[in-house]
Amino acid sequence: MTTDGQDDGESLFGYERVAPGTKTARVRRVFDAVSPRYDLMNDLMSAGLHRLWKRFAVDLLKLRPGHVVLDLAGGTGDIARLLARRFPGRNQVLVSDINAQMLWRGRDRSLDAGVVEGVEYVQANAEALPFASGSIDRVTMGFGLRNVTHKQAALGEIARVLRPGGRLVVLEFSAVKSPLLARAYDAYSFQVLPRLGQLVAGDGDSYRYLAESIRVHPDQEALKFMMERAGFEDVRYHNLLAGVVAVHAGWKF
Repeated sequence: MTTDGQDDGESLFGYERVAPGTKTARVRRVFDAVSPRYDLMNDLMSAGLHRLWKRFAVDLLKLRPGHVVLDLAGGTGDIARLLARRFPGRNQVLVSDINAQMLWRGRDRSLDAGVVEGVEYVQANAEALPFASGSIDRVTMGFGLRNVTHKQAALGEIARVLRPGGRLVVLEFSAVKSPLLARAYDAYSFQVLPRLGQLVAGDGDSYRYLAESIRVHPDQEALKFMMERAGFEDVRYHNLLAGVVAVHAGWKF
């Protein structure tokens, strides 16, 4: 099996081996199902910590006025709103997601929050980005890479659209480094999380998939290697909450 979960033309949808096209369609259905309660579930699942993790990721981006920044797999726009508020009206923020329902929900939330100027929304697949080569200064990807069918291809596309001197920051669930916490985290992920998803979002199966997708996602060192393979340099990662979450950052020179 390769580092991005591919094996003999198959892909992993959680623990299940499926055809690559099947995974893309099933992931889309998952996020169609969870989109109405996605933000509430994020707060409940992380006790609000996801907001701090996203701020940390944006800090690592080293954003400057005048930058064009792409929030890839932007979901309901939490990171995009942080980006837009750093230098209001002085940056162009492109919010992209493969899932239309998530993207439009994020647009509505940003409109409600008064975040309008300089923000555009583009439905796109991370494996085939509709942006010119060398047209983007910064890219963020928060909790989206593990759902991509061909992760290495997506990283290659990000490297393509970034200008020389561009920077990528990936925020994603990763491998827990504390054995004690790992056991508690497994119990929470596979016993509590699906029940919480069923209770709050009416969909326990989707949250079971999300728990499984974390376990089959490349760990910290594997993702670092994948970013380097895609052409990124000086790649470093930061473990948050003992590796429950990791933030990887790298430059394109």
